[in-house]
Amino acid sequence: MNGRFNHLRLSSILLGPSAAVDRSARSALVTLAVLSLAACGPRPVGDFGRTQPSWTHDTALPAAGRAIAAQREPVSDFNQTDQEEEMHNRVWRFLVAPHTKDWFYDTAVELQRTRITGPTDLHFEIDRYYTWLRKTPYESSRTRYASVGRNILADLDTVPTTFAAICAVIEVDRRRAVALSALNGLDPHAAPNVAARRSENDAHIAWFVRALDYRYQAYDYALDNLLVETPHEQSIAVDEALRRMGVYVDRARRGDFCSREGEGGGRSRVRSVPSRYSHPLDTEIVLPK
Repeated sequence: MNGRFNHLRLSSILLGPSAAVDRSARSALVTLAVLSLAACGPRPVGDFGRTQPSWTHDTALPAAGRAIAAQREPVSDFNQTDQEEEMHNRVWRFLVAPHTKDWFYDTAVELQRTRITGPTDLHFEIDRYYTWLRKTPYESSRTRYASVGRNILADLDTVPTTFAAICAVIEVDRRRAVALSALNGLDPHAAPNVAARRSENDAHIAWFVRALDYRYQAYDYALDNLLVETPHEQSIAVDEALRRMGVYVDRARRGDFCSREGEGGGRSRVRSVPSRYSHPLDTEIVLPK
């Protein structure tokens, strides 16, 4: 009795009370979802954070996720374009941080990526990165600044190409809309699929914007607290790197992925974080931006 109650309850949670599937299909889908959830964990990665092939994460979870997502949001049957695949690959690097022991709630990210759940990143806490830094043993307190600086520079190295990939997908969606309005005799599912794919792409881009902003806020919070906990002159370089990253964060918030503002390390008129101030005689506290 308890087992059946749990089964029906899980069915209701995952599929919703009005799922348009018959009883046998419903049962099979719930079973697949349960197996997928039981096996789910952070997506396995290899050298340099590259993803490793995984049947669970590449096949089982996405299959379950598409079926579950169809009960709550548009799901497109279109094949992915090369541009969309590249965008997903490049954005994924900003959704996780395997080197920081689940700073990004990697398991929750994987459930969201495969659409088992809706957005779970809306309530991420920016103090987790600083907590990881504090708990990680370093031989020198200055090394924590070096870690923050390396993490920011790694983001800066890859964010321009990620913006370019997003820009390319925005253009693909525009071309789809133009073709849909200009052509006749299309498959009756073409229009719903175009709308669904646009919705999927918009959602993925919005997720990237939130992830980039989260990283930025987490770095900023960590730097502020390190300045109080272990003030060192290394904070100056970290602050400058954070300023450069802020240009991209501002662009992402505006949805400006196709301009080249801030690239090449040049200064921008955009100021994302209020200047930190220091005592004029204290050279180890970060200088104003």
